[in-house]
Amino acid sequence: MAQRRSSLGFLGMFGRSGDLRQLDAALRGADLHPALVPEGVKLTIVNLMKDHWPEEPPPRAYPRVATLFSYCIAGPETFERAQGPQQRLDAERRIEAALEAGDGLDAQIVLMALHAKLINAEVVERHGLVAE
Repeated sequence: MAQRRSSLGFLGMFGRSGDLRQLDAALRGADLHPALVPEGVKLTIVNLMKDHWPEEPPPRAYPRVATLFSYCIAGPETFERAQGPQQRLDAERRIEAALEAGDGLDAQIVLMALHAKLINAEVVERHGLVAE
């Protein structure tokens, strides 16, 4: 079976692919406007998700990925004001678990935010993140 490809659209003639629309909606739900995220980063996120779920990422996966990514971008304080203390703690636990595991989707999302230079400096300092 051929793998479905993501599409940004072209000159308004062709629409964005469903996975990018789902990610945009999830980013909005995580209080991160999709326009603040470069298209290449969004494509990378959906491709990481496709690697993790070879058939098709389930709809519930998009908000989960967007929440972690939003935490990385916004930082703990801004994220907590928008999402609440429990969501902040959940995001921090996911980052710590990803660092312990060394791999996995959460680790790849954090690493991608770090390499794209979109990550909040407080998140880098708090979790001791380093890009090599």
